[in-house]
Amino acid sequence: MSDRFTVFGQTVPRIAIINGILLSFWGLSSYIISDMSSITAMIPTFMGVPMLILGLLSQRDENKSHHYMHACMVIALIMTLSPPLMFAGMGIPDSSLTLASNLVLFLVGVIFMICGIMSFRHARLLRESGN
Repeated sequence: MSDRFTVFGQTVPRIAIINGILLSFWGLSSYIISDMSSITAMIPTFMGVPMLILGLLSQRDENKSHHYMHACMVIALIMTLSPPLMFAGMGIPDSSLTLASNLVLFLVGVIFMICGIMSFRHARLLRESGN
């Protein structure tokens, strides 16, 4: 078993960086497309920037990487739970841009949660095997 966990050749911190860039770009694009009518269009950016920063910190300081990735998992959990809770409380949004943004948040959150859980499991198995 390899010491380093990867998904499609990418480490989890690198996936956090990619997700952060994707979410930041999506949020800024949504804000511009919506004619800058509501700051809530930038919610993906508000989730993506911390994920991006934590991913960069994790790559820079490998001794504290697990702390940064746990924080990323909290952000991913919020991204996963927020859209269904919003839909339950307010119904399906009228705006296709709002719906798309919520789906992007949900999918990125779920994918990152899966990668993170697999990474945590890999670390536990490594620890148990004595590596």
